[in-house]
Amino acid sequence: MTIALVGAPGAGKTTVGEEVARLLECDFVDVDARIEEAVGKPIAEIFADEGEAHFRALEEEATIELLAAGGVVSLGGGAVMNPRIREALAGHDVVWLKVSIPQAARRVGLNTARPLLLGNIRGRLIELLRERTPFYEQVATLQVNTDDREPADIAAVIVARETQ
Repeated sequence: MTIALVGAPGAGKTTVGEEVARLLECDFVDVDARIEEAVGKPIAEIFADEGEAHFRALEEEATIELLAAGGVVSLGGGAVMNPRIREALAGHDVVWLKVSIPQAARRVGLNTARPLLLGNIRGRLIELLRERTPFYEQVATLQVNTDDREPADIAAVIVARETQ
């Protein structure tokens, strides 16, 4: 069983994913954290040193491998833009954690570890969501709104669906 969490930066993929895995007593992995661990530097440095294309290649390889391994997997916000990753998501439970722009901007703040959000955070989030929303809709088997909800409540909704 694999549960994949997708959504915009600030949607709560890692926090909710950890809670879902705890409740289901299974493994949790965050793709971005796994890439940072493997490469030995933060995503922002990978972007700066090797470029976005190199990061996306690492992301594709890691995501496909981790989806095949099972458990709860938190994908990077832009992973759904990759056709091979979308293909790999088929057959898995894919939860789109939906978040509004104001809520995402508050949660992300001025986090410089998110290279695609540097500068005008709100404007970049609007642009990213406009671009990515059709792909989130395409891959999602469940959509859960995260605005003004506690991670434990969101995780409970996901687990309830998984254990039906």
